[in-house]
Amino acid sequence: MNIVLTGSIAYDYLMKFPGYFKDHILPNHLDSISLSFLVDEMIRQRGGVGANIAYTLALLGANPRLVATAGQDFGEYRQALEAVGVDTGAVRISADKFTASFFANTDRSNAQIASFYAGAMSDAAHISLLDLDLEDDDFVVISPNDPAAMIKYAKECQQMGIPYLFDPSQQIIRIEGKDLQMGVSGAHALFVNEYEFQLLQKHSGMSDKEILDSSVFTVITLGEKGSKIYADGDVHSVPVVPPQKVADPTGVGDAYRAGFLRGYSEGWDWKLCGEMGALAATYCLEQNGTQNHSFTIDEFIKRFRQNFDDHGALNAIL
Repeated sequence: MNIVLTGSIAYDYLMKFPGYFKDHILPNHLDSISLSFLVDEMIRQRGGVGANIAYTLALLGANPRLVATAGQDFGEYRQALEAVGVDTGAVRISADKFTASFFANTDRSNAQIASFYAGAMSDAAHISLLDLDLEDDDFVVISPNDPAAMIKYAKECQQMGIPYLFDPSQQIIRIEGKDLQMGVSGAHALFVNEYEFQLLQKHSGMSDKEILDSSVFTVITLGEKGSKIYADGDVHSVPVVPPQKVADPTGVGDAYRAGFLRGYSEGWDWKLCGEMGALAATYCLEQNGTQNHSFTIDEFIKRFRQNFDDHGALNAIL
């Protein structure tokens, strides 16, 4: 199985302000507000859902194909992804734009002022999966991206008969109900968290049973309560892997998806796939940023066996 990942590529610019925003806001002059904050610290992190999933999949020995849009500033990012084994040949560069970027300034009370620049992500619908020479054993992941692109890719997968995983996530509220129904109904698999599953019902007009019956399998992540996998008429519950420390929850769901997909690409059972996702998620949780965790496959297997029993199956990815 070849995994084709569609989704966002982004930079996260994270700043820290040593004071409190509230001390500099004048409630009686909000109509003429003009503020500038001198920050003590700024870091730039690589992010974006599609790239995050690709990164962890590559750590697990896969060679995922990333299909996305990026800007003129993607060169260094591309090198980092390719260094771990991600195929970036299908990334489309928008030469007149920058890569999608998230700018966040956080003060001492964890209040945050942020801006998101869509940049090259807004060009994602210019990509057509019909041009990628996909094969029958390809498996497409449609993760958060420009909403028009997500719907286009779902329709194209259905047209070609290529199975896809629908992962609408934070774009649920941006996609029209009829398009959500189309994306869910034609999907081979669905990934959402617990809150998104409720949101999906509201915005699609579909019941929980209709959603669960639409795909071969559905995975609902439950945060610290683990995850549930609905497949073959059964529900498989998977616990979390206890972290050595908790650094940053951002990107944990993306890492889970990567671990799950690595197991699924090997044809392993649902519980084992979920357990791989759980461990991959914990590796991400223990580091700041979405692509700063690392491990060798030997290290992953050793830690896996401290928490779960794979009956030797993971030897196949050594």
